[in-house]
Amino acid sequence: MRLLSRFCNENFKSYEDFRKNFRITAPDNFNFASDVIDVYAAESPDQRALVWANDKGESKTFSFGDISRLSKKAANAFEKLGVTRGDKVLVIVKRRYQYWYIVPALCRLGATLIPATHQLTKKDIVYRVNSSNAKMVLYVTDDAFEVSLTEAEKEFDHSVILATVSEKAKNRVDFDAEVDAASEDFARRDIDPNGNMIIYFTSGTTGMPKMVTHNFFYPLGHILTAGFWQNLKETDLHFSLAETGWAKCSWGKIFGQWICGASVFVYDYDTRFLPLEMAKMIESHKITTFCAPPTVFRFLIKEDLTGIDLSSLRATYIAGEPLNAEVFKQWKKLTGLELREGYGQTETAVLAATYPWIDAKPGSMGKPSPHFNTTLLNDKGDPCEVGEEGELCIDMTEMHPYGLFTGYANDEEKTSSVMYDGYYHTGDVAWFDEEGYFWFVGRTDDVIKSSGYRIGPFEVESALLEHPAVLETAITAVPDPVRGQIVKATIILAKGYTPSDELKKELQDHVKRTTAPYKYPRIIEFVDELPKTISGKIKRAEIRKNDHK
Repeated sequence: MRLLSRFCNENFKSYEDFRKNFRITAPDNFNFASDVIDVYAAESPDQRALVWANDKGESKTFSFGDISRLSKKAANAFEKLGVTRGDKVLVIVKRRYQYWYIVPALCRLGATLIPATHQLTKKDIVYRVNSSNAKMVLYVTDDAFEVSLTEAEKEFDHSVILATVSEKAKNRVDFDAEVDAASEDFARRDIDPNGNMIIYFTSGTTGMPKMVTHNFFYPLGHILTAGFWQNLKETDLHFSLAETGWAKCSWGKIFGQWICGASVFVYDYDTRFLPLEMAKMIESHKITTFCAPPTVFRFLIKEDLTGIDLSSLRATYIAGEPLNAEVFKQWKKLTGLELREGYGQTETAVLAATYPWIDAKPGSMGKPSPHFNTTLLNDKGDPCEVGEEGELCIDMTEMHPYGLFTGYANDEEKTSSVMYDGYYHTGDVAWFDEEGYFWFVGRTDDVIKSSGYRIGPFEVESALLEHPAVLETAITAVPDPVRGQIVKATIILAKGYTPSDELKKELQDHVKRTTAPYKYPRIIEFVDELPKTISGKIKRAEIRKNDHK
């Protein structure tokens, strides 16, 4: 069974037909739990919804009937503990299976989900609880996190319910026990569909994180993500590599996927990312579609995957960072599959993608999504011409698209700085070619201006990643009295390579041959690791800041 056709038209002859005629429709009181989960439970209760496996060899499978029943029990458990409509719950549960019935449970109540990563420090926890006025922290405990939370608790400015899932902790509510004891009866409630369904704290490269707010129509925006970019069917078992604290989890592991009737695969591991183990999971569970950041594919193509059968995969996707052409080529050589890119933000669903009707161009973001009416505006605010760089913007003059955030909570100034003149300004710079494909340049503050040239960090990074010595790299600008700015490459070397002046020269010459000579990095620094946000994105701002010390 597949619900997609109840919320949108889905049969298109071409990308042009799709771009022109795609529409999303929804009831005014749309609720993901009632209008998606419960419909599957009523009409196709045994249909597989979730396959969960951990690094200890345990696994569980849940049907839509299971998710409906457990989310009703969880909603009753929340309500018994004092969580009601409009209350906020900070959810820090790693990749535990409970997340997949906690989310619809909060939807049922009209409460607000605040997903967060287990990597939060005491300072992070205090900031999130106090600035959001969270009523509950629901989390998976371990010794280190328990210490951080216990210290943070002393600085909460209001009373907060502390509850655990999966593992018990002293003086905390055992949420699993509360769910077990709760009733399965839960009648549909009236909620405010324009209220806050999810608040994401953006990890940000500078300053304190912002609170990105999405209303209860947010899941419908991911119809584009799962139904058309990932092109999922009810027969698919889809694996997106993301922890529940990241917005990528909403993109790839619940909303759009379940609207399409696809099953979601979750690999719950507490160790560091191991590419070989990930490949084995794809083989053993016969994953059909797989999505991960480019970094994951960079590691996979450098592994010896001899003897591992990846033939169950019918399609693979990347998101989170731009795709380097060399990774595209090596992955296709290894598996025969293209990597089809999708672009968007925590504030949005997919804004541009390599949709099924178009060919993949290595390094391109694909073509603009319908519904969001994505366009490029130049410095004068006019639409860009072919080849002209401009800021990616969403036209909001006719409607506020499903899947576009409603603003930054408690920060009208920041909201108005990105939503004005009828557009949402993403802060990302791109250009489009003669065929309408978009190409990412960088964040507006990442673009390097050297001797009158504009240099996007992504194209230099792509050139470097074609060299076998480079595992990861970040391109930033360094002030220069003559050129204004010069290009710097911060590089993690692949196995078997050691830093040297000779290697620096070799890499510089490689960039000169691969792209325009003026773009080569005049400064190269070899490092063991790159600073990253908790969602895995490179913090170029931190590199720039350290260079200015």
